[in-house]
Amino acid sequence: MKKNLFLIGFMGCGKSTIAALLAEELQMKLVEMDEQIEQEAGMSIADIFEQYGEADFRERETALLHRIRQEGNCVVSCGGGVPMRVENVQAMRAGGRIIYLKTSPQVIYERIKDTTNRPLLNDHMNVEYIATLMEQRKPKYEEAADLTIVTDQKTVAEVCKEMVDKLN
Repeated sequence: MKKNLFLIGFMGCGKSTIAALLAEELQMKLVEMDEQIEQEAGMSIADIFEQYGEADFRERETALLHRIRQEGNCVVSCGGGVPMRVENVQAMRAGGRIIYLKTSPQVIYERIKDTTNRPLLNDHMNVEYIATLMEQRKPKYEEAADLTIVTDQKTVAEVCKEMVDKLN
C-alpha cells in the first residue's frame, strides 16, 4: 500500500493500539503523532500546552502531517484534535485514506479514566464532559472520514479485520 492510513477519533478510541497492529499486519510504518511531537519537542504534550499553548501544539501537528503525507506506506495514529483543522484534513486526504474510529463516551471514559496525560480533560474527567467534547468534534470526524468503524465491544483484531475488509 503506497498511500497512508490516517486513524482519527477521540482520545481513548484505540487509535494507537489499532495502528500498531494494523501497521504490523500490513507491513507498513507506524507513526504515532503525539509521540513523534513529544520526541521532536523534547517535552510532553502537557508541557507543550503549558509552556506554548494549544495553538502551538496544533501547528506542530499540521507540520508533522505535511511531512507524513509525503512518505507514504504509513499507518498514522492521529491526535484527537487533528481533524478539527481543514488544512489537516486536506493533508490527510492528499496523502491517503482517513478512518474514523467511533467509540461511545462511556467506553472512552472507562479506557482513560486513570490517565493523567490528557490536557483537555484535566479537571473534567467524567462521561458528561467527554460526551460534550465528542459531540463538538463528531461532525468534523464524520466529514473527514473515508471510512467509519465502531470500536465498542470489539477486540483490536476484530477492528483491524473489519477495516482491512472494508478498505479492500
